[in-house]
Amino acid sequence: MGRTVSRGALRKMLKSEKPGFRLSACADLLVYLNFLMFLRRLAEEARTNAFQNRSRIIKPEHIVFAAKAILKKSRG
Repeated sequence: MGRTVSRGALRKMLKSEKPGFRLSACADLLVYLNFLMFLRRLAEEARTNAFQNRSRIIKPEHIVFAAKAILKKSRG
């Protein structure tokens, strides 16, 4: 099954990545929520790509194509 990451571990990763940033109390939760929303969007887009290719299984190339499309849309 999947592994979980504690809030403390997530905060530690954020602080090690950007040591000069001052984080609010719920910043780690917002980062985690954003990550979950990205995964959901990636799964939906990959499923759509698989359906368009008449594949019943989501293959790695469907995920890569979906990730490229999502990241391109997210650039703003």
